[in-house]
Amino acid sequence: MSAIRQDAWSDEDDLILAELTLRHIREGSTQLSAFEEVGERIGRTAAACGFRWNSFVRKKYEAAIQIAKAQRQKRTQLKKHAPVSISGSSSIGLLDSPDVSTGKNEVFTEETLSIDAVIRFLRQWRSTYQDMNRHIKTLEKELQDKEDELDRLGRENNKLNKQVNEVETDYRVVNDDYKALIQIMDRARKMAFLVEEEEEEKPRFKMDANGNLERVE
Repeated sequence: MSAIRQDAWSDEDDLILAELTLRHIREGSTQLSAFEEVGERIGRTAAACGFRWNSFVRKKYEAAIQIAKAQRQKRTQLKKHAPVSISGSSSIGLLDSPDVSTGKNEVFTEETLSIDAVIRFLRQWRSTYQDMNRHIKTLEKELQDKEDELDRLGRENNKLNKQVNEVETDYRVVNDDYKALIQIMDRARKMAFLVEEEEEEKPRFKMDANGNLERVE
């Protein structure tokens, strides 16, 4: 049984998957056979290869798929018209098995699918599906944790905004008080200048030796 790998797909893995799957389509084989061959080449399960093909790689090779299908159809037509030899094998190598009830030859190709292969594919797909479910649950838990963290940060942000608003209010009050104080100090300074000017404008007198008052300029 091939090893189950959990690492990411590389460009080389995608290229191998595309080449082998296109070859199987071109040769008239099943995609399941292609996925099993790819899985053995790169160490992955057939289910994982099928999921990668249908979810990502197939979209990049739509034109090549149509060409491969056209080539397969042409090969099928050639097989139908190929002459059958007496030994029971056609000129292009198909195996013929006689059908006793009808007397005709029954052609078996690589399209024949066994029950064991289907069961093996379903089991591998179930394993891949379970892994996907576990991954989805992990992502859901991480998403819930992120939402809880975002909610906590939102509450902290609201708290900080409230504190900022309070600080701004206090700042406006202090600023208004400071402006009022500056205005009071300015008025007091102007009043002091007026008093000094009035004192300077008043006439001054002094008494001479004879007891007479005379004005001092």
